[in-house]
Amino acid sequence: MKTRKIVSSILTLTLLGASLVACGDKNNNASSPSAGASSTASAPSSSSSKTELVMNYRADPPALDVSIAESAASFTILGAISEGLYRLDKDLQPQPALADGMPTISADGLVYTIKLKSGLTWANGDPLTANDFVYSFKRTVDPRTKATYAFMVAWIKGGNDVLAAKDDAAIKAAQDKMGVVAKDDTTLEITLDHPVPFFTSQLAFLNFYPQNEKFVSALGDKSGADADKVLGAGPFKLTKWDHEQQLVLEKNDKYWDAANVKLTKVTLNIVKDTATGLNLYETGGTDYADVKGDQMIAYKDKPDLQMKKELVTGYLNFQATKVPAFANVKVREAFTMAIDRAGVTNLVLKNGSVPSTGFVPAGNQDGNGKDFRTVVGDTEAPFDAAKAKELLAEGLKESGATLPKLSIIGDDTETGKKLLEYLVSQWKTNLGVDVTTEPLPHANRLDRELSKNYQIVSTLWGADYNDPMTWLDMFLTGGPFNTQDWSNAEYDKLIKAAQLETDNAKRADEMAQAEKILFSEAAVTPLYFRSSPFVINPKLKDLILPPYGPDFELKWAHFE
Repeated sequence: MKTRKIVSSILTLTLLGASLVACGDKNNNASSPSAGASSTASAPSSSSSKTELVMNYRADPPALDVSIAESAASFTILGAISEGLYRLDKDLQPQPALADGMPTISADGLVYTIKLKSGLTWANGDPLTANDFVYSFKRTVDPRTKATYAFMVAWIKGGNDVLAAKDDAAIKAAQDKMGVVAKDDTTLEITLDHPVPFFTSQLAFLNFYPQNEKFVSALGDKSGADADKVLGAGPFKLTKWDHEQQLVLEKNDKYWDAANVKLTKVTLNIVKDTATGLNLYETGGTDYADVKGDQMIAYKDKPDLQMKKELVTGYLNFQATKVPAFANVKVREAFTMAIDRAGVTNLVLKNGSVPSTGFVPAGNQDGNGKDFRTVVGDTEAPFDAAKAKELLAEGLKESGATLPKLSIIGDDTETGKKLLEYLVSQWKTNLGVDVTTEPLPHANRLDRELSKNYQIVSTLWGADYNDPMTWLDMFLTGGPFNTQDWSNAEYDKLIKAAQLETDNAKRADEMAQAEKILFSEAAVTPLYFRSSPFVINPKLKDLILPPYGPDFELKWAHFE
């Protein structure tokens, strides 16, 4: 959920609202429970003829546009209605999707040649060709598109030149030189700026999906805004979208692998209250619902209850431009150390999440065959109310700034609102500072966050791939997700060096050093590493729940 995935996120994107998607145990990737006695609670009934799935979902996605999607909610829906060259399976391994096989990679790791399947079509019947990928990649890096994830597509040679172009003519000239070419209708050649060891897997990420130029261009800034403004080439098509209420997906008969898509319809009802959601589950109104806390007791040791450990961190940002006091390290440290993170997980979330010990969550590999969190250890300052109060006084004196009337924004889900209330009570009790809460619909919160229109934001980030870089490049000076306006030259140097480093051990060390700088300056305030418990109809099989990226993968789901 940068999967945002700013999680949701899904979250989620992700999630608790959706994230901007903690452990890589592959046993947690699929929700196909083993057969067993059915729950004594009134779980949904089903039969082998059941082909329609109903799910509760926490957040209405922002625009479903491949270039501008930035939340786990968007990633999840786009993953169902569209597709890339590859699709990750239950073991998170890339399998050929629109591609006809695995890429041919040059000896220097820079040039990827990929053949597409023949006869591919969009859901509306238009032919899908290699040129649709070329258009998509160039649109995403076009600075006029304002794509949050453009930096990732800019791994393609010349992508950064497009991003830096200042006028229409310069943009077109730079796009023409980009390292992506359709050699013919079914042959795509991608040349990278530098080797990316996990690039084949990354081609399954939604910002590398194709786009239908005729369809997208005709819509302009309305692309992805409603069901009739979305076009994909995936297992399903979006046939209904009542914002903040419901999305309906129906099987896409023009999909290349339609024979292996067993569900004919998926209805996603936006349900933000877990009690309401669980009631729907127990009365047969849904096959999938979030639960937490005491709600899990009735399902203990029953196949309905599934726990998804995620590569998702819930955290806070303090906007230093809008609140000059937050430009002071000690002030940020004070607000951070005043929060008892154990209270966040034990009193508010109650869902298996654990207090954070850094920004990169447990279970994230370091690119050198080890768990990053285990190698680096705890980098986050512990809860210390007395010290927090001292630091606040010192920081305000040093900066000469005063605290204005403060507010914190976050998602308006049941849990999201409770988290905001907990945080303001901590700051009131431990710092004597009054902060008001401003819960918002997920899309609105995300828009406020990315436009830096906040003082404090409660947000989430989910991995886009299993490597620390998906977390750490967020805070490069001027980066699109560096919404708190923090900057550190040494941090930038380490991250940029790691992006080009081919020695895995040295690269892992550079990223470890970078995260330590984050916390030496209290640049970000993590709260928890997320887990998400669900109750799922035991007869629903092969619904994949990946630890990062989309909240769930629908392609192979079916009922027994």
